[in-house]
Amino acid sequence: MKHYKFGYAAIIGRPNVGKSTILNRLIGQKIAITTNKAQTTRRRINGILTTEEAQIVFIDTPGIHKPVDRLGECLVDEAKSAINDVDIVLFIVDGSTTAGRGDKWIIDNVLKDYKGSLIIVSNKYDLVKDIQKREEILLTYKTLFKENYPVVKISAKTGRNFDTLIKNMVRKLPAGEKVYADDEITDETMRNIAGELIREKILIHTRDEVPHSVAVIIESYEETEKLDKISAQIIVEHETQKGILIGKDGSMLKIIGTEARKELEDTTGKKVFLNLKVKVIKDWRKKSKDLEKMY
Repeated sequence: MKHYKFGYAAIIGRPNVGKSTILNRLIGQKIAITTNKAQTTRRRINGILTTEEAQIVFIDTPGIHKPVDRLGECLVDEAKSAINDVDIVLFIVDGSTTAGRGDKWIIDNVLKDYKGSLIIVSNKYDLVKDIQKREEILLTYKTLFKENYPVVKISAKTGRNFDTLIKNMVRKLPAGEKVYADDEITDETMRNIAGELIREKILIHTRDEVPHSVAVIIESYEETEKLDKISAQIIVEHETQKGILIGKDGSMLKIIGTEARKELEDTTGKKVFLNLKVKVIKDWRKKSKDLEKMY
């Protein structure tokens, strides 16, 4: 008789390798925000996958790179703390391009003391049609490690080989009982999810100078049976960014608010009233005070 398994898996990698998209596909529902901009994920998001054989709690970490400000340092610390007590690390790499300094920096600075199971997950490998070229690219990642870690090639876009990835993880998990109910997919609060969804819409719709300088604070979240009332403050560093976010006659803020509200209504299954305000806090990313609650 097979023992049921339970464990934690951290998803790490440099920015824009598809970590949040992979998490959403593993869970089968969107819980982490995804855009084509670096540093989309700023905080750990726990996703829960329950199968007949195992329950796996995934921890999606911020894209890791050498920090250039206090915010960057916090994001790296967040990723480091995520791997302290996990059973498996999924090291996500871009299988369409060779390993770079960013990948090596992660291994040297984040993974150097990690002693648990690790799987190299090659995402986007299907973008390279030449099979020999694929293997050459993969070798550049494998040789970064002293150990001979297993590799799983996937496509987050199509879902290819996700069943293989899950099987590989289950094999490495310890025996254990379920911690969460079968229908739970995250232990995130709606308050946190709301802040992330608002920030996603900002990242999608604003110019390049805004995304890295923006934070969202949920000031209040009132839940009733048929309606959720949410008040959120969007923080930027400069008046020009505030102008971009608000837009002419409030047009940009209306677009952001409308899209976020619709997605929140889909998530909660009820009506949502969303109030957005924009505030300037000069150079907030460089300051330690209140930084944690703002990113």
